[in-house]
Amino acid sequence: MDVISTETTTDVIARGSKIAVLPIGSFEQHGDILPLSTDTIVAAQIASAVARANDLWLLPPITVSCSHEHSSWAGTISIPAATLIRLVEDIVASARAQGAEHVVFINGHGGNYVLQNIVQEANDLSLFPGKTDWTAAREAAGLETSAHDDMHAGEFEVSLLLHCAPDLVGPDFKHRDHHAPDRPHMLTHGLRPYTETGIIGSPSLASAEKGSALLESLSELFVSHLRGVSIRR
Repeated sequence: MDVISTETTTDVIARGSKIAVLPIGSFEQHGDILPLSTDTIVAAQIASAVARANDLWLLPPITVSCSHEHSSWAGTISIPAATLIRLVEDIVASARAQGAEHVVFINGHGGNYVLQNIVQEANDLSLFPGKTDWTAAREAAGLETSAHDDMHAGEFEVSLLLHCAPDLVGPDFKHRDHHAPDRPHMLTHGLRPYTETGIIGSPSLASAEKGSALLESLSELFVSHLRGVSIRR
């Protein structure tokens, strides 16, 4: 499993892609069954799959982002939204200087709300997966839970890591289900009032087969994303 591109300058020149793919993850708690780097691994695996399938320029992942809702758990590192905005803008500017005509953000962390605003303000940026993409991928992979009920370290994330990095999944994941469908003040108080473990979802339902199907479905959906934003290749 590669989290960061190992390409050389020669590889980038030979490809000549005008479309760059930027994975954006986080470094935050995922209970005792998944690593702090889970969201970065998820974003990197999706980005790697779509870049490889469409012959695009894969950028290195952003590994720390807006994880304030998880800050009460040990190990979580977070940055302000303003810092993430500046970081993303600087990376995009550098990619443009290298000839990129469009940059696609592959977001692996739901708390990075500000990415939507960044994309809204530019005509050469886009964000993937969107809400409908996540839903479609879950359905295609046969997941039994919804994104709302399975929001953190649940069926989706555990399945993806069982597929791409099974050694990183805690052995007791089948016994860590926790349900908290009502979270009215999460943005104010964080996740702690709704879960002691940091998990909200059904990791017990996860499987490597579902993880493989999720990645395959997202790769297929990405092709429609490229067409939908009218990227000139």
